[in-house]
Amino acid sequence: MTVKFLDLQAQYASIKAEADAAALAVLSSGQYVLGPEVEAFEREFAAAHDAGHAVALNTGTSALHLALLACGVGPGDEVIVPAMTFTATGAAVAYTGAKPVFVDVEPGRFTMDPAQIEGRITPRTKAIMPVHLYGQAADLDPVLAIAQRHGVKVIEDAAQAHLATYKGRKVGGIGDVSGFSFYPGKNLGACGEGGLAMTNDPAIAKRMRLLRDWGAERKYDHQMLAYNYRMDAIQGAILRVKLRRLEEWTEARRKVAARYQGRLGKLGIDVAQEVGDGRHVYHIFSIFHDRRDDLQAFLGERGIQSGKHYPVPLHLQEAYASLGHAKGDFPVAERVADTQLSLPIYPEMPDSDVDRVAEAVGDWLGRG
Repeated sequence: MTVKFLDLQAQYASIKAEADAAALAVLSSGQYVLGPEVEAFEREFAAAHDAGHAVALNTGTSALHLALLACGVGPGDEVIVPAMTFTATGAAVAYTGAKPVFVDVEPGRFTMDPAQIEGRITPRTKAIMPVHLYGQAADLDPVLAIAQRHGVKVIEDAAQAHLATYKGRKVGGIGDVSGFSFYPGKNLGACGEGGLAMTNDPAIAKRMRLLRDWGAERKYDHQMLAYNYRMDAIQGAILRVKLRRLEEWTEARRKVAARYQGRLGKLGIDVAQEVGDGRHVYHIFSIFHDRRDDLQAFLGERGIQSGKHYPVPLHLQEAYASLGHAKGDFPVAERVADTQLSLPIYPEMPDSDVDRVAEAVGDWLGRG
């Protein structure tokens, strides 16, 4: 029997009656885009993250795009981003006409290395975009201090970090603005696409609301050229149902991670750990090995699904070739890319499956 990387059907089964009723209520209402369910979700999500304003959108990429635009980022500007992240982080910068400027990540934490930021700042730098990678919060205090010294914005890419904390604060409401993703596999996932931008600044929130809906507060009164980035009402309704379970699901993920750490830590393989200054929400559970690809193939033979996040860092992707980077420019990101393997993790994952994965890793290591 296959050990699934994640099991969205198991999650749906646990909320089926409530989710079905919420979706059917939207269908009966005739309000299919934005509307009261989306507005309620915005309020509830912002409250869960101790933030003032939330703007629900069609994708997490749109959230980052509008966050950048609302902070005034545009053609000729530069935004500092980590080399180790999903392409959406860099792409959102490029969509504004600005240039993504890469920095390396910290060993062990795998998020933007604050010590490398200041050397990359120029007069064109408009924002810094730390990514809370795998569900681990970036080290934000030094990032915020650098941003304040240079008068630039901090935009948190929190796509993988719902309810993660940093020094007792929920991520997403710490910087000037943030972007979350509700892609189905995320810790809080829609039944389709979805995203959200969050801020404590009412002016930024107002601008993002205009930008998501054709630049209009009233129909046919367009204040600016803008986008159609609205959230569907059914997604808002289902996300409200799921949000009520998110804390429970987050703790379940953390228990799976702890079981992995207890089993795998004895095997001599490098295992992801929680940094002491925050709560890791384990969107991804990572292990690291020089022969990662061989291990992944072995697990596949045992019926165990796994993944790589991410096997090519942004500075080596063809999409960013115009920036002129070469192998060796960001060695920590490259090391992570070459060695990282994502093991199955989801809230409903049975202990027996965790043990089966750990035993398979141990068997592979024992073969030398």
